[in-house]
Amino acid sequence: MKAVIFDFDGTIIDTETIWFEVYQEILKETYEMELPLEEFAKSIGTTDEKFFQYIETQTGLKIDQQDIENLATERFLAKKGILAVREGVKEKLSEAKVLGYKIGLASSSSREWVEGFLRQFDLWDYFSVIKTKEDVVKVKPDPALYIKALEALQVEPQEALAIEDSLNGALAAIEAGMTCIVIPNQVTAFLNFHEKAIRSETFFDFSFEQIK
Repeated sequence: MKAVIFDFDGTIIDTETIWFEVYQEILKETYEMELPLEEFAKSIGTTDEKFFQYIETQTGLKIDQQDIENLATERFLAKKGILAVREGVKEKLSEAKVLGYKIGLASSSSREWVEGFLRQFDLWDYFSVIKTKEDVVKVKPDPALYIKALEALQVEPQEALAIEDSLNGALAAIEAGMTCIVIPNQVTAFLNFHEKAIRSETFFDFSFEQIK
C-alpha cells in the first residue's frame, strides 16, 4: 500500500448526523412530514437531488429547494459548535504519515466547505491532494473523484486504500478499483455495504499494515 484517501463528511467529521437532525426538524415543522433515516441515507455522500424528489413525492408539493437548503444551512451552522473530529481519525492520519503513505482526500462537498473544517481542526497539513465536487463532472457514487485523487497522488488503484462512511462513497472507491474500509457513523451504521467493502466499527479496529 502506498496511499490512503479519506472521504470527508461523515468520515473525518460526522456532519451527517447533524444534517439529518436539521432536515428532520424542518420537514416536521414546515410540512408535518416525518423523515425516515433510510431515505435520508440514500443522499449521504452524493447530491441532494433524489432527496428533494422524495420530499416532493411525500408532500405532493413543488418544493423551493434553495429556501429549504438555506434554512437547513442556517440551522446546521448554529449547531456546528458540537462538531469534532471522529475518534481515531488523527491517530490514523499519523499512522499513515509514519508509514510513508501519500495521503489524499476525495469529497462530494465543495472545496470551501472541506478546507474550512480541515483548517479549523488542524488537519490541513496531513493532505497532499484534495479533490472536491469542483474537480469532477459527477460526484460519488461515480468513481471520478477517486480517480482524480489517484492520478494526483501518482499511485495505481490497487496501491491505495479508501476510508469511507457511506454506500455512495464505498461504491465510488470500489468502482475506482480500490480497497475500501467503511467506518460507519450514527446515520450509516444500519446500512449493508458493498460486499467488497471492509467494515470496521471504529478507526481503532484496524491498522493499515493489516490491509493488503
